[in-house]
Amino acid sequence: MKRTYLALASASALLMAGCSPAEDTGALDAATPPPEGGTDVSVASADGADAETSAADLPEKLQDVSAASYSIDPTHAFLSATVMHNGLSEYTVDFTDFDASLDFDPASPESSSLTVTIDPLGLNVNYPGDYKEGHPDSDFESWQDALSKDARFLNGEAYPEITFTSTELNRTGDYTGTVTGDLTFLGVTKPVTLDVTYNGMANMSWYGERDIIGFDATTTLNRSDFGQTSLQNAISDEVTIEFSGEFIQDENTED
Repeated sequence: MKRTYLALASASALLMAGCSPAEDTGALDAATPPPEGGTDVSVASADGADAETSAADLPEKLQDVSAASYSIDPTHAFLSATVMHNGLSEYTVDFTDFDASLDFDPASPESSSLTVTIDPLGLNVNYPGDYKEGHPDSDFESWQDALSKDARFLNGEAYPEITFTSTELNRTGDYTGTVTGDLTFLGVTKPVTLDVTYNGMANMSWYGERDIIGFDATTTLNRSDFGQTSLQNAISDEVTIEFSGEFIQDENTED
């Protein structure tokens, strides 16, 4: 499993593939992946008749993107969770150990799929204070240990994975969309919807002809929905999850 710094967040998660062209026709929904990495696609028109469309019919940043399987780039992916502390300030932690796989078709993003796995023990708490000074009787040695392992928080030893699996993708614009999926956190599975933006594609010489695509994603959830009700007077129930990252086309997966 690749590990990297993908909230789904949770989620995530983050993930991150629900974007695509907003075409007038429903043809793209039934698109057949291009045989040579995304030049021409054969699709069915809204009335069921066969039609031909080309990559040039897609929005500019999607025209040359391969329909393929992609994996998170572990050095260019960022996932965070933010809560309000005492109703006064935002406190953010970063997940540093997560993996994501994306099957992406630029001509038919509704048929794409995303899976995310997060290790709750991989955490950067962004807090330089001496944990033991304020918690001398605690079993934990640091803020990182406490937030990632304490049963009141991520409880990572009892629940070593946070997962997100997409169930529905919808377009909202040329480069925006929503990804709804099942988020499992603290042993509880609930549906969560991400707002996603597609940022574009690049080709780097050291990856040969493989595409690199980038997404931003965000969602807001209530931690109490997953059974985490600790310190409600100090920590907000609402959690904001933010993701920004790049996905590299898997080798030999171009359609």
